[in-house]
Amino acid sequence: MRRLRRDLGIHFVVANVENAAGGKGVTPRAAEEIRDAGVDVLTSGNHIWQHREILAYLRENERLLRPANAAPGVPGRGWVVRPATAGGSVGVVNLLGRVFMSPADCPFRVVDAVLGELHAQTRVIVVDMHAEATSEKVAMGRFLDGRVSAVIGTHTHVQTADEVIFPGGTAYLTDAGMCGPEDSVIGMRTREVVGRFLDGLPVRFEVAEAGPVLVQGLVVDVDESSGRAREVMRIRERLSR
Repeated sequence: MRRLRRDLGIHFVVANVENAAGGKGVTPRAAEEIRDAGVDVLTSGNHIWQHREILAYLRENERLLRPANAAPGVPGRGWVVRPATAGGSVGVVNLLGRVFMSPADCPFRVVDAVLGELHAQTRVIVVDMHAEATSEKVAMGRFLDGRVSAVIGTHTHVQTADEVIFPGGTAYLTDAGMCGPEDSVIGMRTREVVGRFLDGLPVRFEVAEAGPVLVQGLVVDVDESSGRAREVMRIRERLSR
């Protein structure tokens, strides 16, 4: 991450840490490691409650977000505004989709409600739409076009090739893709996953450990004064261990 920040002139980094702790959920230790690697804000999704020790961390650290449309009263916050290294600030909103996902409040109405407060603090706003259905992610991108700088989808682990800037100036990508082992099934060891599909028997999935790893994501160039995206560039790098 530090090399990418230097080589590409990146001033602010958002990373979804939904599966940072052994393939599911995130722990305080994993969150700190990723933050120390050069990430400004950490987002999450439906597995945020996997490890109970993260509850206290969410209460104390605003740089780790849980979905803004989670149940009222749960620990943590769903959006934040943080300074960028080149000056100015960036707002980040974390949303959870509802199609084929766990119950949650309407992400469209929730983000609509927080945008007023965000716009009072910054024009540069990034939305992590953590969702299963492609249609729900595209709909969110269109819904927010012209009101946020970028809507970037997460959750499916498989990077899509549909990066675009919508007419209103909002950058969009259906799924940023995972950062993890290439020789795998969405990060997990192939043998166990294929076996589960073949016989349907329960099995413990483990993170794949052999071979190169993929670093995937999206770089967005944003006009700070307007909040409109000027350019998007998908990243997919293969690194040896």
